[in-house]
Amino acid sequence: MAASFNVVRYDYSPCAACKLLRRKCLPDCIFAPYFPPEELQKFISVPKIFGASNVAKLLNEVLPHQREDTVSSLSYEAEARLRDPVYGCVGTISILQLQVERLQKELDEANAELVSYA
Repeated sequence: MAASFNVVRYDYSPCAACKLLRRKCLPDCIFAPYFPPEELQKFISVPKIFGASNVAKLLNEVLPHQREDTVSSLSYEAEARLRDPVYGCVGTISILQLQVERLQKELDEANAELVSYA
């Protein structure tokens, strides 16, 4: 009788964080749900700005239902900081606020002009 062996195949690919950090991705990896393997670019900027250890601590401190938003915010802020090292996302917000003010002024002028035709 031939011996039978139970062969367990692991086709699991590590999350983007573990892949980038070159470490084994464990089943309870805090990064895995938020940085899937196919989204490596999403994680690349985050540890450059915040540090992988700090991000892991932050995710552990945040309530589970808030982690997705936390990761989105960290990713956005890290990308903004890399694009604009001085102002980061605050620079983007300031530009958008100025744009809103300019457009509001244009709208007010257009409404005033429309009133003159009535």
